[in-house]
Amino acid sequence: MARPSLVDQVADALLDRIISGDFPPGAVIPGEIDLSSEHAVSRMTVREAIKTLGAQRILRVERGRGTFVNPVSQWASLHAVLRAVSEGQDDAKAAVQLIELRRFLETGACELAAGRLSAEELAGLSRDVDAMENAHGSQDVAAFVAADLHFHDQILQASGNVFMAVLFEPLHRVLQERRVQTSRVPEIQTHAIAEHRKIVDALASTDSVRARQAMDEHMQQTLSDLKTYVLGDDSPADR
Repeated sequence: MARPSLVDQVADALLDRIISGDFPPGAVIPGEIDLSSEHAVSRMTVREAIKTLGAQRILRVERGRGTFVNPVSQWASLHAVLRAVSEGQDDAKAAVQLIELRRFLETGACELAAGRLSAEELAGLSRDVDAMENAHGSQDVAAFVAADLHFHDQILQASGNVFMAVLFEPLHRVLQERRVQTSRVPEIQTHAIAEHRKIVDALASTDSVRARQAMDEHMQQTLSDLKTYVLGDDSPADR
């Protein structure tokens, strides 16, 4: 792997500080002289690092005022957004937004997968749910998460849409971390097993509308469980 350039190193260090909260949205970052001294690089290197983050809409330069940090919602770099979600401060908001994204994409994937899954693939999904149930009984969170992720990956593949799996690949590490967090709660595991059974039944019926609805109900249940058991939010999830 090629060694990151000095520009990349400075840009990465600035992004670290933005994500950690040193420079929150709306904050002005230090000037070129201060940054060049801090990182022991030339002002030109700092300028190029700022341009890099500016191109990703992480920073914006306002002439005569300074260089400001944009809110994550305006960032144009998936890599940076994923880092913010994984390492940032607003964990609750990120967790909810990740489920919202999954809901948009996975309900559609499940709709497309209905009627396309072979009998063998459907049996594989059932085995995944059985593995989840066994892991629940033995309190093996890692095995539960592995079976859960595999279940959803198979549906994405079965959608037949080449972009689905590609879009989810960068999210895999974040999804795994979130699953581990939520799957420690026995009640969440119980709900997930029941919802996954319903999804398998819906897919076996080859009814695309029913399959979409089953996945949507699973996403709603996941959001409700997140708010109730993890975030401590007593307000009901949107239904």
